[in-house]
Amino acid sequence: MLAVVLAVVAVVALGIAIAGQQRAPQPSASPSTPEQSPSTPSTTGPQAAPPAPTSPAVEPVEVPEPVALRIPALDVSSDLLDLGLRDDGTVEVPSLSAVDQAGWYRNSPAPGAVGPAVLLGHVDSAEHGPGIFFELGALTAGAEVEVPRRDGSVAVFAVDRVERYAKDEFPTLAVYGNTPAAQLRLITCGGEFDPVARSYEDNVVAYATLVATRPA
Repeated sequence: MLAVVLAVVAVVALGIAIAGQQRAPQPSASPSTPEQSPSTPSTTGPQAAPPAPTSPAVEPVEVPEPVALRIPALDVSSDLLDLGLRDDGTVEVPSLSAVDQAGWYRNSPAPGAVGPAVLLGHVDSAEHGPGIFFELGALTAGAEVEVPRRDGSVAVFAVDRVERYAKDEFPTLAVYGNTPAAQLRLITCGGEFDPVARSYEDNVVAYATLVATRPA
């Protein structure tokens, strides 16, 4: 079992959340569950690194790295940035000058490998407007998410659900914990914008499962 790590993904956005401006679609807030990890909301980035995966029961199959992301239902298309950890151990997020790009957290499985592949993106920024995941909260179950990979193949995922969590109740294990199948997590900010903290109060997470792999 993974240890519960106090980790909150806080994809920072300096935002559009001022009266009279467009607001990102929001899924209903999800209730707290026992597996959620209480933590202090972050105003500048993730609270800590996600838990390291345990060793798989079977020998892992090598899967090509992702290079792009497409969500046809949202008319979203992006090359993928390569994201790691900052010096303080927090999860790196795309620059606010790259709000139109998502990034793959390279310490998570490659999309199509067993486990939860993690892609992060901004919801918006004050300077650049809506971000790559501005409409993530509008995704519905069954919508396809396509991840082209370095060898030319495409991993195709179907959305299972979209949830919204308060950052101090982020479900670390549900998002980052080991899974028996190839899954995908798309993560951005959500909820109300706190102008004092200059951060959104919630996170929006789309959960998806691999349904097909198109060969190169």
